Amino acid sequence: MDYKRLGKRIKEERLKKNLTQEQLAEAVEISSVYVSHIESGSAKPSLKTLVDICNALGITPDFVLYDSLYKSREYIKDEIANLLKDCSEDNLRLIVKLIKAVVEEQGGQKK
Repeated sequence: MDYKRLGKRIKEERLKKNLTQEQLAEAVEISSVYVSHIESGSAKPSLKTLVDICNALGITPDFVLYDSLYKSREYIKDEIANLLKDCSEDNLRLIVKLIKAVVEEQGGQKK
């Protein structure tokens, strides 16, 4: 398992929620130093701690773990859907055009 990637995703989600390490630590009942170590990849959280962090951030463990373990089409689709949910209608139309262009260039082949 790549703990640096795991920590990076936790940090990204914490920052998206505008939480400090101290606030996350308080919500999970761990120290802010431990949160810092998890985010830097120098600490390996227990399954319970990981689930508690995910619950506090409103995300699922599989979302945090997906690029720490392996990549799969479903996780990539979930990440794309997550990125698209805040896009304007104009941006969504542009993204559809870009996707179509990429698919056409690739000949419609699955990679």
